[in-house]
Amino acid sequence: MSLKDILQKLVKEQTQVLLADSQNEWQAGALLEKLSETRLKTNAHLQPGLYIAEISEAGYLGQVLYKLKPVA
Repeated sequence: MSLKDILQKLVKEQTQVLLADSQNEWQAGALLEKLSETRLKTNAHLQPGLYIAEISEAGYLGQVLYKLKPVA
């Protein structure tokens, strides 16, 4: 699954979370508009309620791209 697919799913399901990296927090829709097509094509895994992580070329979980934080 691509990062774009995950973000689109979060938007479609109206999931009430913020996606946080080490510097900022965004809503999924804002990231869809902000990120480049190349970045959106990144293979990723959504662990509901916890994080979105990159998937390496070997098929293993890589770095955490965004932590999911509930909207207060």
